[in-house]
Amino acid sequence: MANIKKIAVLTSGGDSPGMNAAIRSVVRTCAYLRIVCVGIYRGYEGMIEGDFEPMNARSVNNIINKGGTILKSARSKEFRTKKGREKAFEQLGFSLIDAFVVIGGDGSFTGALKFNKEFDVPFIGIPATIDNDIYGTRYTLGFDTALNTAIEAIDKIRDTASSHRRLFFVEVMGRDVGHIALHSGLGAGAEEILIPEEEFGLERLLKSLKRSKARGKTSSIVVVAEGDKTKGKNVYELKEYVEKNLPIYDVRVCVLGHMQRGGAPSCFDRVLASRMGVKAVESLVEGKTNFMTGIIDNQITLTPISEAIKGKTKIDKELIRVSDIMTT
Repeated sequence: MANIKKIAVLTSGGDSPGMNAAIRSVVRTCAYLRIVCVGIYRGYEGMIEGDFEPMNARSVNNIINKGGTILKSARSKEFRTKKGREKAFEQLGFSLIDAFVVIGGDGSFTGALKFNKEFDVPFIGIPATIDNDIYGTRYTLGFDTALNTAIEAIDKIRDTASSHRRLFFVEVMGRDVGHIALHSGLGAGAEEILIPEEEFGLERLLKSLKRSKARGKTSSIVVVAEGDKTKGKNVYELKEYVEKNLPIYDVRVCVLGHMQRGGAPSCFDRVLASRMGVKAVESLVEGKTNFMTGIIDNQITLTPISEAIKGKTKIDKELIRVSDIMTT
């Protein structure tokens, strides 16, 4: 058991639904174990500036249902420098902070790992990113909520597509991975799904749309991950390509953008955040450091941060197979 008396918690990188639920879990687990908890505002930038505030069980009342993060978030250029990290270490020392929990993505974890190697401050990471692109966990905080947001939006777009007999390209988030596109496209019954991991090609896209038209469909939805570049074309170029080669379609583009990162977290994300927060604090008390909490086979697990950063998530081939069958 480590002699942990004070733990800090911060959120870093892009915001994600479920971050507040994770903050709440960390704070209340500390209160349960009689450990002092401190909130760090604005991520590593706040750590450098000493922007700390004591937190207790009452500090996190009524935040489990809120999107975003009450501790705010920022990407700190200064923390990437040795001098910036030295300032952060000094601030933690002034406040007698023994360890910290960082809620964020791989960039946040990379910074924490470097900081630990230089100054030996224990930490545990909680994965929070809607892209679900962190190795070592089946789900990251915010992914389920983002899916529900995307599904709701696509359902509404389909109403307009059907009313006006249009083809809609709907772009969802997913710069490097297509988890949101694949899941939401399958769940919304999209006619085609384009993701970075699979190069389906333009001919397949045209063939699929022609087949849909031949079967009497008067409208279609194509879900596109923002990182997909089918034959080097972005979503607007895909629109132009289809208009040129299939003039029978009236084509529109809808980019969902940052609306997918906001909103109240789903029940799944709230429960997952609560479980991960408890695991993070208990792990620090047990003397563990440089790990990331995760969920695999419905069990909360720990993965070394170095593996989480270097590893890559894999797209679910079974979902691709099911999608192919559904669009036949």
